[in-house]
Amino acid sequence: MSENTFEPSRRALLGASAAAVAAAATSVAPVAAAERPTAYSDARLGRIISGMTLPEKVGQLFVMRVYGHSATAPDQADVDANLKDLGVRDAAELIAKYHLGGIIYFAWAHNTRDPHQIADLSNGIQRAGLAERHRVPLLVSTDQEHGIVARVGKPATLLPGAMALGAGAFRRGARDAREAARIAGAELLAMGIRQNYAPDADVNVDPANPVIGVRSFGSEPHAVAELVAAQVRGYQGAGVATAAKHFPGHGDTKDDSHDQLPHIDHTREEWEALDAPPFRAAIAAGIDSIMTAHIVVPSLDPALDPATLSRPILTGVLREQLGYRGVVVTDSLGMQGVRTKYGDDRVPVLALKAGCDQLLNPPNLAVAWNAVLAAVRSGELTESRLDESILRILRLKARRGLFDRPYVTHRGVDRTVGVRGHLAAADRIADATTTLLVNEGGLVPLSRREHRRVLVVGADPASPSGTTGPPTAVLARLLGEAGFTATALSTGSAPTPAKIAEAVAAARAGADAVLVATRNVSATSAQRTLVRELAATGLPVAVLALQNPYDVAHLAGTGARAHLAAYSWTDVELGAAVRVLTGRTRPAGRLPVPVQRADDPTKVLFPVGHGLRR
Repeated sequence: MSENTFEPSRRALLGASAAAVAAAATSVAPVAAAERPTAYSDARLGRIISGMTLPEKVGQLFVMRVYGHSATAPDQADVDANLKDLGVRDAAELIAKYHLGGIIYFAWAHNTRDPHQIADLSNGIQRAGLAERHRVPLLVSTDQEHGIVARVGKPATLLPGAMALGAGAFRRGARDAREAARIAGAELLAMGIRQNYAPDADVNVDPANPVIGVRSFGSEPHAVAELVAAQVRGYQGAGVATAAKHFPGHGDTKDDSHDQLPHIDHTREEWEALDAPPFRAAIAAGIDSIMTAHIVVPSLDPALDPATLSRPILTGVLREQLGYRGVVVTDSLGMQGVRTKYGDDRVPVLALKAGCDQLLNPPNLAVAWNAVLAAVRSGELTESRLDESILRILRLKARRGLFDRPYVTHRGVDRTVGVRGHLAAADRIADATTTLLVNEGGLVPLSRREHRRVLVVGADPASPSGTTGPPTAVLARLLGEAGFTATALSTGSAPTPAKIAEAVAAARAGADAVLVATRNVSATSAQRTLVRELAATGLPVAVLALQNPYDVAHLAGTGARAHLAAYSWTDVELGAAVRVLTGRTRPAGRLPVPVQRADDPTKVLFPVGHGLRR
């Protein structure tokens, strides 16, 4: 492996970005999505709001989970789960009881079995909402970032995730990011999902970040900003609201806000240079909504409140400084990051006081809903404050056509979801993303004559919704379809000595080459031992990083001859990787993040933009 020994500290990155950021900030005027004309004037929407009771107003602020594939006839297990968690039997009862403004879909809640079922569920939810006295449709949402975060799977089109798109952008610019969002948005719209919690606008500068990583487009603020804006235009051009996340920026943390409250120690100047550009770009592109982060940023709020509950951050910075006038949605209120400092009864009230509009997925809806109701009745919150948020939410619903076209059809699903043109585009986009980092002796592409028998071993993380199997099995199948004889052996992300011995024996028994699928290798990972002992057999070993491209740094000196980065393990990205491995396509992706040396993180092993063509 060759080395580049320049030292790209975070301070250097920030300094290099500052001039470009300052120029962009002065040359692009924010365009608030809420200013776009719709058939529903503020006066008309105001009349709807004025006709609501206080409990109905409170309900409009909440976006909630619910179990089941149907709004009125879920399976008995989901009925039981709803009764235990929510005190209702199904989505229709939940909407009637709490007058909800939105529902969020999860695969684990059995909301997303197949496209026709999703469309039927969406229609059932809209019927329940429109049966309410105020007749306001619901905003159905989900997290469909693609890559490692996908709630809707096959036969819907699966597309490369953010960091993969960042890798492809060196060759294709922002075109593929916009087209991917347009395709994804069209398919979500056809299934009745009108708000997608994407794109991720975090700038990932910490390789150890446990929650963002490949969900980010990369480490360069201006590049991330360009791709975020492209995706906003793609999704919203297709008719689906977007939510850039996680404001004010979750890319430089070693803590996961699902489990704890992370601190970001950027100075105000560093935040302006590193974290702010993608959100400025999203606002300039007219984004519909922005999602908050459960993180502490002392330079933005010395009170050390999570950003979700911070008025200085959400009102002072986001609304007043950045000029944003659209919807602000919290990240899930069930995450520990937002629950660390305050109780579940205080969190929703403080979020509204900070400047949030939509309250997403509280752990106990009854507690949260009643807390907001009580805060208004006690005078801590005013009803007019609720009206401000509801108006922004209704503007968004009107802009996305929910008042005029709340329902979807199976015919629309069949004409849009997973169609041949979308699948072909997904493959074409993915072909620009696979990154070849090391290729000693020209091992890649593999030769069908010299490397006919390939043993595929390694990590088999749970696949995103709708993929066709564990990564090692998918890779072996795809290699077989390309004319190789391939065998899969799952050794896991933490292979035991017995599993390593089994893999070595299998390699010696009948392989001409070995492909190792790795995931998030660390300095102490047994995956390093697996690669080293396989290489010690004398067989050529290629490594495919299924998630973070940083794996290659920890595998230096193990004897692997080729290293590739796929950025995710969905079928579309594995397919692109196999086409590179077998020579059907040339590797085109380039690193959108630097890879530091494992033994000295102040030095770079591979810089941003590195990627071999052979």
